[in-house]
Amino acid sequence: MSALLLPDELWRRILEIGGLSYKDLCCLSITCRRLHRLSDEDHLWSHRLSSDFPPPLNTSSSSVSSSKSLYKLRFERDRDKRKAAHQRAVLRKESQIVEHSRKLRDMETRLAQETHRMRAALVQLSDLHKVSQASVALNNVWQPEIIRGRQKQIVEQCVVPVESRLHALEMELRLCKQQISGLEKACKDEKRRLCLAEQELQSMTYQPLVRDHQNPRDDAAQRTSKSKRLKRFHGQGRKS
Repeated sequence: MSALLLPDELWRRILEIGGLSYKDLCCLSITCRRLHRLSDEDHLWSHRLSSDFPPPLNTSSSSVSSSKSLYKLRFERDRDKRKAAHQRAVLRKESQIVEHSRKLRDMETRLAQETHRMRAALVQLSDLHKVSQASVALNNVWQPEIIRGRQKQIVEQCVVPVESRLHALEMELRLCKQQISGLEKACKDEKRRLCLAEQELQSMTYQPLVRDHQNPRDDAAQRTSKSKRLKRFHGQGRKS
């Protein structure tokens, strides 16, 4: 049986409860004269208007000639609002990515500085250990004159007390290690936040919030409502 042989009343019910979007109805209206007439009826658009835009209409919209024209006007306004909201969300996410990148660069710079500081402390600590060993050897161990002269030269070149300087360098080394450990953890967390923000931006860019041809209603609520109406319609058909 051809679908065009269905009575007008059944087609009206299909157009009303079929879950068709605004774009679907516009495409359907150009398929044939009969569907153009049925999809252009004021009763259909009045029902969709009250269903898709539940707030009461203000008096400023009363100048619109038909429910279809009013629905188109409200649909386009709603679509423009959703587009603007989506663009603002994208800009906010891009701003977050820039801020995460800036923080990450600052942390990496501080990490490089602390690493350089730790390496310098290690070099100084190694030199002071040599001075300490040379000082002990001069006082307690017999050595040939050549080796003894070199160690004496090393000790004389050190102008600060060895023990106090060793203690200060060890404290500085421990502090550097703590700073590096904290910065590495902070960098890891910031990289994770940056990666998450970039993934969210990619999702927002390639999957907009709502497609232009969808109804303004929530997708899940729309499917639930459609299912309930179809069940009620099939139940009425069995009773008849």
